[in-house]
Amino acid sequence: MLGSLLYVVWLYSWGIIIGILAIPALILPRAVNMWFIRTFARMVLLGLRLFCGVTVEFRGQDHIPGGACLVAAKHQAMLDVFMPFLIFKDPIMVMKRELLWYPVLGWTALRTGMMPIDRDGGAKTMRAMLKVAGKRLRQDMGRQLVIYPEGTRAAPDAEPDYKPAGIRAFYKALDAPLLPMVTNAGLCWPAHGIRRRKGKIVYEILPVIEPGANPKAMMSELSSVLDEASQRLLDEGLAAQGRSRIDL
Repeated sequence: MLGSLLYVVWLYSWGIIIGILAIPALILPRAVNMWFIRTFARMVLLGLRLFCGVTVEFRGQDHIPGGACLVAAKHQAMLDVFMPFLIFKDPIMVMKRELLWYPVLGWTALRTGMMPIDRDGGAKTMRAMLKVAGKRLRQDMGRQLVIYPEGTRAAPDAEPDYKPAGIRAFYKALDAPLLPMVTNAGLCWPAHGIRRRKGKIVYEILPVIEPGANPKAMMSELSSVLDEASQRLLDEGLAAQGRSRIDL
């Protein structure tokens, strides 16, 4: 537990340091602001290893296509919002609109072209978002839009609860390759609380789902590959911790 407490201090300390240093960068090109985000993400991983004995592995990056793509990712921990910046060249995160009110975080999100979403918005709001997403996705030779089909964090062994409307709309409107991405991060970094459990976290990118498929068929394929790979990583992560599913 001491390591977890020290890690919290490390995390917030680096957040303050990077946040202060990043303020002048708000007037500089977007790439400079992305550098600060990536630097913080690296500090997140370094602290995990030093204080909590947690290592992180990225797999399947050879599946990432050149140019724009849509990423449908499993979401188990706060860690998940940082890792796309180390996996992808130029990611766009779909984030809650309320986060824009946070000093530095909100400003940097706007400067780097993140996608704030109004969860209570109607069809008109969704159409406006899709239009903006299309423009941003094709910036600078193509960006990667990361969306969480479950909408919120879930425990590693939780029954999947996908919200298909959003991912179907993005898939149909953007006409871009779709990358499923899975993780077992929740085994080491629970959705709630400050405890970090020693182990190995994996982020794995699965083979691409090509654009142009029927949205319902796409959703069926996506949920199938996400669920199968998630179960595999769950067992792998538990084995690395010397645990089994009965311990969850």
